[in-house]
Amino acid sequence: MTTTASEADRAAAHFRFFTMEVLRTRRLGHSFLRVTFGGESLADFRSGGFDQSLSLFLPVGDAEHAELPSTDEDTWFGAWRAMPDEERPVMRSYTVRDQRRTDAGVDEVDIDFVLHGDASPASRWAGRAVTGRRIAAIGPAVAQNKSVRFQPPAGTGTFLMYADETALPAAAAILDRLPAGTAVKAWFEVPHADDRLTLHTAADADITWIVREKGTARADRVVEAVRATELPAADAPYAWLAGEAGTVRAVRRHLVQERSVDRRAVRFTGYWRLGATEEQLLAEAYAGQAPNEDPTSAL
Repeated sequence: MTTTASEADRAAAHFRFFTMEVLRTRRLGHSFLRVTFGGESLADFRSGGFDQSLSLFLPVGDAEHAELPSTDEDTWFGAWRAMPDEERPVMRSYTVRDQRRTDAGVDEVDIDFVLHGDASPASRWAGRAVTGRRIAAIGPAVAQNKSVRFQPPAGTGTFLMYADETALPAAAAILDRLPAGTAVKAWFEVPHADDRLTLHTAADADITWIVREKGTARADRVVEAVRATELPAADAPYAWLAGEAGTVRAVRRHLVQERSVDRRAVRFTGYWRLGATEEQLLAEAYAGQAPNEDPTSAL
């Protein structure tokens, strides 16, 4: 299919650059830190909710703020990629946990970070986030945008969910928005017992927490937990799976092959991959080698 110039313009118009300023932080559990951002530009921020994502530009080294050579929608990516490695801000995707306008008229955006020391640029930045620190981001300027992957068919009443700690903020945001009477069976995998967060939802949600013993994703253990569970009765459940790529694929394979869930009704996303750095995954994405997320793709 050929994309016209007007279609490309409309797609670009869905997103724009924002400058966000840290207002406050709050520790949620052993591994989670919520950073609340503000800033005048957020008046134009339009989250589509559910698993809405945005891209953050993290400063390198000890820099306080990432400086981008261009924020023009047509040239920023090439200019960013052309920067020397030691100067190029690190781009990472994160979930918009919540967006709101306060009674004082201040626009706020919450992002939940997984903390694991200085092992990643995002964890390093979040662990040092203080009030007033700024960060650049590309985020949604319209609520209906392609960065919301949770797209169940109209009328779906039963949902299956799997998330590890990297996808738990997205799963929690989805649960926030599901209406009463919705049946949900979810498996959430976290590295520590006190990462089992209190999640609020009007849905009828049955959540199984899987606590890892050694901090690494264990696909077999997760699949066994899913296999041991009686699923809600439903003619056409919708499954949303996100987290470590190998585990996500294993859970998807089980649901489709052993539980006869229609593969077209399974939305799966690998947020990271065991044994691969984030830079390697980004390089694969730029080269068009990223794992297929299309729910109609073959196993």
